[in-house]
Order: sequence, then C-alpha cells, then structure tokens
Amino acid sequence: MAHQLPETGYLREKQILGDKKAKPPTPPIIPVCHSSWWSGIKSGRYPKPVKLGPRTTVWSVESIRELIENPKAYSESTKPSALELAGQA
Repeated sequence: MAHQLPETGYLREKQILGDKKAKPPTPPIIPVCHSSWWSGIKSGRYPKPVKLGPRTTVWSVESIRELIENPKAYSESTKPSALELAGQA
C-alpha cells in the first residue's frame, strides 16, 4: 500500500504506527508495535524523534521517507558507535 506523505513536516506516532481505534482506522506506515518502535529508536534502527513540547513527540517526514525507501541503509548510517552507547561520546 502506497502512503501519501507530505513533502515536508512532521508525523505523530499514531500516523507512523497506525491507529486501529481511530474512525476510520489509520493504517501503519511502519508496521511494528509501540515497544518495538521505541526499542528501534534507542538502538538506532529507527529515526530519533523531535520534541515539540512536553507531551508532543514527532518525526520528520524526511526521516520516515528515508527509512521507508532504504531501511537497511538507514539503520547502518545511523547506528551509534560503541562510545555513544556507553554514554561517553
């Protein structure tokens, strides 16, 4: 299924992972569960979020598009170094 993403802007988590409770339901762009998404962010597999406020977390459309177009290259290019993982970078 092809998703219509805007050229620029931001996406909320429910727009990326889908929302079955919405009417009509929102299909996922990235079909993973909430905990897998956040685990992937921590490991560098998925893009880092942008905080717009204390309760507003978003991702840039550009980073999500890059992830969709080439997920393997994205995770390799953003993989944290051993120093970053140890908190020494």
